[in-house]
Amino acid sequence: MFKRNRCLRRVAAIASISSLVTGCGVLSSDTPEDEGPIVVGTTSSPSTLDPAASWDSSWELFRNIYQTLLSYPVGASTPQPDAAKSCEFSDSSNQVFRCELREDLKFSDGGTLDAKAVKHSIDRIREINVNGGPAGLLGSLERVQAPNEREVVFYLNKPDATFPFVLATPAMSIVDPDAYPSDALRKDDGVVGSGPYVLQSYEEGKEAELVRNDRYKGYAERRNNAVTIRYFQNSDTMVRALRDEQVHLTYRGLAAGDVVDLQGKTSKEEEIQLVEGTGTDISYLVFNPKDPWAGKKAVRRAVAQIVDRAAIAHKIYKDTVDPLYSMVPKGLTGHTTGFFDDYGDPDVDKARQILTSAGITEPVPLTLWYTTDRYGSETALEFKELERQLEASRLFDVTLKSRPWNTYVEGYQKGEYPVFGRGWFPDFPDADNFIAPFVGKQNALGTPYEATKITNDLLPSSRRESDRGNVVKQFEEAQQILVDDVRLLPLWQGRQYVAASRDISGAERALDPSTIMMMWELSRKTSW
Repeated sequence: MFKRNRCLRRVAAIASISSLVTGCGVLSSDTPEDEGPIVVGTTSSPSTLDPAASWDSSWELFRNIYQTLLSYPVGASTPQPDAAKSCEFSDSSNQVFRCELREDLKFSDGGTLDAKAVKHSIDRIREINVNGGPAGLLGSLERVQAPNEREVVFYLNKPDATFPFVLATPAMSIVDPDAYPSDALRKDDGVVGSGPYVLQSYEEGKEAELVRNDRYKGYAERRNNAVTIRYFQNSDTMVRALRDEQVHLTYRGLAAGDVVDLQGKTSKEEEIQLVEGTGTDISYLVFNPKDPWAGKKAVRRAVAQIVDRAAIAHKIYKDTVDPLYSMVPKGLTGHTTGFFDDYGDPDVDKARQILTSAGITEPVPLTLWYTTDRYGSETALEFKELERQLEASRLFDVTLKSRPWNTYVEGYQKGEYPVFGRGWFPDFPDADNFIAPFVGKQNALGTPYEATKITNDLLPSSRRESDRGNVVKQFEEAQQILVDDVRLLPLWQGRQYVAASRDISGAERALDPSTIMMMWELSRKTSW
């Protein structure tokens, strides 16, 4: 697949993303056209190619083929202009946000990308209003105007200092009005975007071929001419492909066992580097309030009292994840240990008392659902461990069921699952994004959660504050409401691992603050 430079010096097997960001540029990183595309493996395949339908990891592809007004250049933690030349709030109350577009922007098919196209792209998200889709991110948006070809104005119905972060999410990808209807999703697998790459070909669940988009105008400096993304069902086959040189890099879905194995491989025959960084992705259970059993608060509290997060982290994930007692992960303003503070260590006797106090004396029948192909190879083992823990208490009679992601999403959006597992990769690096998407009538879960204190008071109050360090009180109070209701039960917080051939450079700088890979940062090492 590619020519290996045997003169390469060996580098440390594990490196911290944060420590390596400042060390970029040591190598010559140009990718000669005759060496073919860089091949990237992942277990996270898109559920759709239309941005108006997606509030999930389809964004990983979108970031590279579509363009947003704002985005994250390497090292940035706040949004910076991409399709926009500049953006700013033009009032003191954070309710009017103006963007000026770059000059002469074009879509990949040659169509004009102007302010009307931006307005069309945002308006259709709300018009189509897919259940569990990205319209939930636009709750503060009143209307969009395009007063001239290069100016877009967003009028908000309330102050929202997080709105620039929303515009930087791939959900707000700009699409061609001639190719994407205003009132319906695009039906085929075609893509017309303006991002760094063009989607040359796509086979659902198998492969996406990206080639350089010569019409692109934005901040991205492409260090390669083409990338092929291969989608795998499990970590074993993905790592085998990496070692067989069929894949040059993996960036999502490494199993814990493979991470541990790669961490220990420092021998001369191992030609793989493992880059480790702090992750903000979380795993959690969702309880359906309409289910006759999961809808009972006592049942939810009893589950919270029994679940042993430390056992899951150690036995299933081999300590490559950390137990999480807050919906807001460690490292962000608003993180607490509320679930541990209220429930402490797992305790069957306390769980039994919770149930009996609510008049529940027989084992509670619960069906737990999980997806087979989205969050990594350990998901099935994790749910078997949850089943074991709950049934060992003799308080629950658990049934496990599973589906592939595409049909799994449809099921939870229709309210078919009593309890189901979800993973969350942040839309943007702010505590708001670990609370707001899960509450309100329209949320990312397709399961309405009327937490009025959060939606009507705490979130609006926090969004008036541009300095995000001054919103600790609001998020701590919101966290306690989530603990009290137990509609969501956090399980663990992940770490980010990227495994790459030693011939590949850029892995340490290619992840944006939402851990989405910017494929244009990848290149082949041509010299030391």
